[in-house]
Formats: sequence, C-alpha cells, structure tokens
Amino acid sequence: MHRRTFLAGLTGLVVAGPAAAQMKHDMGGMSGHGNHTMPVTSTLPVLPEGQPLQALPRLSNQSAVPGIFKAELAAEPGVVRFAEGIDTPVLLYNGTNPVIEAHEGDRVEISFRNGIPGQPTTIHWHGMPVPADQDGNPADPVVSGGERVYAFELPEGSAASYWFHPHPHGLTAEQVYRGLAGIFLVKPKDDPIPAEYGDTVLMLTDLRIAADGTIPESTMTDFMNGRVGDHLLVNGQKNPQMAVALGEKRRLRLYNVTNARFLRLKFENASMTLIGTDGGLIEAPIAIDELLLTPAERVDLIVSFDKPGAAKLITLEYERGWMGPGKPDEASKILLTANVSDEPAVATPPLPTKLRAIESFGKPVVTRRFVLTETMGGMNHGSMSMQGMDHATMSMPSDSMGMKFLINGASFDMDRIDEVSKAGQVELWEVINEADMDHPFHVHGTQFQVVEHEKDGKVTTPSYRAWKDTVNVVAGETVRILLRQDLPGPRMYHCHILEHEQLGMMGTVDVQA
Repeated sequence: MHRRTFLAGLTGLVVAGPAAAQMKHDMGGMSGHGNHTMPVTSTLPVLPEGQPLQALPRLSNQSAVPGIFKAELAAEPGVVRFAEGIDTPVLLYNGTNPVIEAHEGDRVEISFRNGIPGQPTTIHWHGMPVPADQDGNPADPVVSGGERVYAFELPEGSAASYWFHPHPHGLTAEQVYRGLAGIFLVKPKDDPIPAEYGDTVLMLTDLRIAADGTIPESTMTDFMNGRVGDHLLVNGQKNPQMAVALGEKRRLRLYNVTNARFLRLKFENASMTLIGTDGGLIEAPIAIDELLLTPAERVDLIVSFDKPGAAKLITLEYERGWMGPGKPDEASKILLTANVSDEPAVATPPLPTKLRAIESFGKPVVTRRFVLTETMGGMNHGSMSMQGMDHATMSMPSDSMGMKFLINGASFDMDRIDEVSKAGQVELWEVINEADMDHPFHVHGTQFQVVEHEKDGKVTTPSYRAWKDTVNVVAGETVRILLRQDLPGPRMYHCHILEHEQLGMMGTVDVQA
C-alpha cells in the first residue's frame, strides 16, 4: 500500500465529540511534537545533563560452582527520578536495568517472577541460541504473579552483546517503553581485544515523560510509526560524560533497545573502529566514520580519543519513512560526551589485525520469501464516527481502526505456523519491503549472515562478513540472508519496531528435528 493511500485512510476518519480534540492532538493537530497526550500548556520536566556516566549494575551470580550462572530476576513496578523532584512510575528487572555477564560454555539458570500487576510477560533472550522452550516467545507467557525457570547452555562461539526484554503478544511495546530491558553479555574464554581498552556497556533508550512525571500512553502516530520518545538516554542518563586521557582507546558496546528509534551515529573529534555486531566479533577491525543502529541492533566499537577537548557521540539525520504528522527531529542530539584531557594515556597494546574466523554457509537448500506490507484493512474511509470513544480506546490499536503491518499478506496469529523448516538446514531468506518505511527484521533462535541488498535493480554485497540477528530492510529494498536453525521448535520472525510487531508484522517458523 502506498503512503498516500495509507494516510488518506486516516484523514478520512470522521471524529466527533470529546474524542475529536484528543485525536487532533494525538495526530499532531496542535503545536509541539504532536505525540503527547497532555495539554500543550503543561511544562515538561527538564532532565539533567552532563552527569558522570554510570555503569549498569551487574546481576550477581548466586552459584559457587564454576561454569554455572544462577540468579533470580523479577519484572515489577518501580520508580525512577529522571527529573529533579519528579518520580516516574516504570517497570524494571530487580529495580533496575541489569547486566548479566557469563561466559561461553556456562550453564545459565534464571529463576524468574512476574510481578507486573494484571499483565502476563516473558523474558526473550534476544539473539541468543537458546532452546525454543526457553526463548520467551509470546506463546509461552508467565502470568501475573507466576514464576518459572529459564535454563540453557551457552555454546562455544556464542560470545556476543545480547540483551533481554519481554515478549508477551499485545503488551511487548508497552512493557519495553515503560522500562523493561536488560543486557546479556557473553564473554569468550579468550578475548582477542586487549583488556586495557576496558569494556563499557552503553544501553540506548528513549523516554517520553509528562508534566507530572508519568509516561504517557501511545498514540495513533506511535502505532503507525513506532513510538519515539522525546529524550535520548544512555544507561538511563541524558548526555552523560566520561573522562578519558589523550590517545586513550575505549571499547564501547552500543545497544539500541528503543521501541522504534533509528540511530545514525557519529563521534565528533574521535575515531571509531568496528569490531563486532549483533552476534559477536567480526573477522577483522574496520575503520568507520558513522553507523546506523536500528531498533534491537548492537555494535562493538573501539573509539580512539586522539584530540583534546569534547568528543561527542551525536545523531545524524536519517530518513526511515514517517507517516503522518509529528515527525521527530533526529539530527544533532548528543548522546554522550567524552572529555579528553591534555594528559597522554598510558601506552596500550595494539588492536589485533585478525579477530576471529566466521564460517561461510554452504549452498542453501531452501529459499523463502517474506514480503512486508502495510494496510488500513477494513477502515470505512470518510464515515467512521468515534463519538464517545475515550482516550484509552483512541490510543490503542483496534480492528475498527484496521491498521495492519503484514508479512506475506497475513497478520500474526499465534495459533498458525507460517513456515516449516528443518534443524541444521541452510536456507536463503529474501525479505522484501514493499511498505513505505524501513523495517528492522529480526529472527529468533539463531544468527544469520547478510549476503545481498537489492534496490531499484542494483545489487550490493556487504564489505565484511558478520553474524546478525536483526537487519534493517529499507523501503523498496530486498535483503537476502543465509541462516541455519540448529535447535528445533517454534521460532518467531518479525519487525522489531515493536508497535508494528504488535499490529501483525510477525510470523512463526516451526523448526523440526
């Protein structure tokens, strides 16, 4: 469906009564962003900037047995003070956004409790090669007040920057934007990156906060485009600062754990070297000037601070497609500032020229096609009355709205198997984006290799081999990936704009032994 047709369905709605003013505001009819659900006269909280960068807390290992990581984890309501004197109700894991750190070969046992009132949840171990019954997919929810144990082995070669988040169908987007996310760092037994570079986790989130400190519900604009917050945060802080010496090299792991924000990033007055992606280290370091980090993607960087003064990690403009009003200004936002002193750094070992070997997949035995589209479905253009609908109804997707994001013309059905595969089988997947915006495509249970991009008849291949679990598919583009699922069971594939996943852009492949 073309953008003009899609938007015509929205402008054709007849909205009457008290809902009209609210809908006008939600759709950007009033001044300001057009994404807020509060009056434009409200004074929005000001978040402090420039505070020292805080590390995310580590989840303690309760096991004294070598090779076993054991811990308890609870998803539950909490409170965070983002702005002075204002408390914001959120959802957190153990009252924070924790980091789990384990090693290849370890056995992991996480005793999980769902403390979210009235809502089921799961833990999805994003990108990790865990058994299907431990994957936290939507068909395996933990009820409110319920408990379960997630247990799995970390195989050799699985060292990478993973993360975890809830995945209950219909609630994933809300639970994530309200704060539920954590980092899962799997370390190798022998790391080729010099320890002197450190290992700094930077969890990138965004926040929308009302005048009273609450997090507003999502709007129609959010469901169309994916929810984008007003404040970009690093480890929960706005533009935190870190002190580095002149010539110092730092290892920084960047995680985009936002619902829908596309981050085109550049370091001013510092140089970046890419050493890893979603599934771990690449084969050799690559110098880069900028990078695009779409929702759910991760990168592992070495940043060299070779100039004194402020080195800022900033956003650049990126056109990913936007429907309707309220398009956010994505450029020139400062995520992080490194203050580089005049004092020279202590000499450190050089970065190895070779980091690892990445196997090349053999010839695929199956080719599958996944076509991404959007539709207004059954909307009755120009005649739908919404008189009497309250704000909660207006804010949530509904069958009457008819807004759908589809794969192969179908909306997600938890009781339907869309594809049947075999464990250990190499497959070529063609992901074809016929929609009007970019869609980051994620596959559960494995890491894949991107082999081709095709747009307007031009085919390009990646300049390096890497393991990925999420790849951006630009509007009008076909991306071809090679993958192999080694563990049997049902696996999800979906757009990682969480609102689009919720509105149908998700499917299930049954991997048979």
